Amino acid sequence: MSSLNWSYQGNNGPDHWHKLYPIANGERQSPIDIKLKEVKKDSSLGPLQITWKPSTCKEIVNVGHSFHVNFEDKDNQSVLTGGPLTGTYRLRQFHFHWGQTDEQGSEHTVDGRKYASELHLIHWNADKYSNVAEAFDKPDGLAIVTLGLCNENLKGVLKALDSVKTKGKKAPFSDFDPSSLLPKSMDYWTYNGSLTHPPLHESVIWIILKEPITISSEQLAQFRTILSSAEGETPCPILSNHRQPQPLKGRVVRD
Repeated sequence: MSSLNWSYQGNNGPDHWHKLYPIANGERQSPIDIKLKEVKKDSSLGPLQITWKPSTCKEIVNVGHSFHVNFEDKDNQSVLTGGPLTGTYRLRQFHFHWGQTDEQGSEHTVDGRKYASELHLIHWNADKYSNVAEAFDKPDGLAIVTLGLCNENLKGVLKALDSVKTKGKKAPFSDFDPSSLLPKSMDYWTYNGSLTHPPLHESVIWIILKEPITISSEQLAQFRTILSSAEGETPCPILSNHRQPQPLKGRVVRD
């Protein structure tokens, strides 16, 4: 198993990631199951401040295990501040996780409940680092907002998916407002965790919005039509790309 061919299935799947990435068994891995009775109230946590400019949305890319919608992040145009964060975090990209059936697909669970999908909005700390690659390797280099389900404002994204069916394909995708995907309430849970796929760096401040958003079964089915195979290879649809919840190991979820 090389770093290039980790996957979500079979011999290279999540149960085997630790062979190449020992941190897979680390102390602050993600996702987790959020047990509501164990969440700690933290009065020092303020509201999230989101300033995202649709003009920074640039392209959609098939990365082989999901699709990424990428944003220009060379200055502080689309940022997240407040909440548990110290400093200004720039929006770099968003992507989804999903499952083979509509009954599962989220990475985080709430009191054991699985959701159909999960949206990750990846940010990095622009006060500490000079680019996203550098931030990935450092503590608190990222802030991620994740939601239970997805949403009607996805139509534009799903339409763009048609142009990036195979691995490595890119297409322009501009002027999309990611805040259209957010729920009405910005109440959140937060905890310290990791990226949920290799390299699994334990450098993430997770911000998980409590109110789910929605997706239809038909929309979810469209996610499963994109391919992990490159053009000219045997078509291999991405049917599932979520990791199971990891042990909490003494961490506290706050709200």
